[in-house]
Amino acid sequence: MRLTVTVLSYFKKYVQREIAQASGVSIYKPIQGWRHVRKRQWIFDENRPWTDAAKEANKPGKRLTELIEPIPKSEWKIFLGDRVQILKGIDEGKQGLVCSIITERNWCYVEGLNCVYKWVERNAHNPGMISKKEKPLLVTSEVSLLDPSDLQPTQVEWRYDEDGNRVRVSVRSGRIIPIPKKALDQTEDMVDRNDYIEQNWDTKEKELIKVTFTPVPLSFEEDIMKSMGIVETRKRIPKFYY
Repeated sequence: MRLTVTVLSYFKKYVQREIAQASGVSIYKPIQGWRHVRKRQWIFDENRPWTDAAKEANKPGKRLTELIEPIPKSEWKIFLGDRVQILKGIDEGKQGLVCSIITERNWCYVEGLNCVYKWVERNAHNPGMISKKEKPLLVTSEVSLLDPSDLQPTQVEWRYDEDGNRVRVSVRSGRIIPIPKKALDQTEDMVDRNDYIEQNWDTKEKELIKVTFTPVPLSFEEDIMKSMGIVETRKRIPKFYY
């Protein structure tokens, strides 16, 4: 049980350590005693915290001006691979697929839409070329999920089906909007499970799901006696504590 918890929380601790080291905050106790270090707010963008680009964007002196209240994970309704419609901006009314999500900023990126164009390596001797890059959109007000029945924007809320599964439902038509397989196959560190090649040293799935211990409401001595087939026929003498 402890090993499972440690493995599952390893990536989260790794990201926290990378953010702390990039912010100049020591994760170890200093030898000369405690020191007060003011923690700087980490600026989340399209680059993940463990990349060099994110550390470059979070150099000392840069600060996030807008206050952001992230949507709770249990209330997040838009996932990777969803088809959405843009409600604001130059591409208002167009539909596309969500290609990236930044939950810390309530952002999503729509593939090929809401882009900014920039000249690259353009000078007197080189005509250069134009680079295209998607800009983020707020999931709260700038995009909307589509109803599967008519492919029109709709409000969505979480409900439970007859089997007790938590599903997304269109408020307008009552149709269930399933979570895309692309989002289910992606791990916490942005890796697709289908792209992983199993190695010889990996623990097999049947060994992971094998139950090796079943807790029972017995004491240590009673558990040993039960496993060895020892039946206790003696009765304890009643004790009174008054």
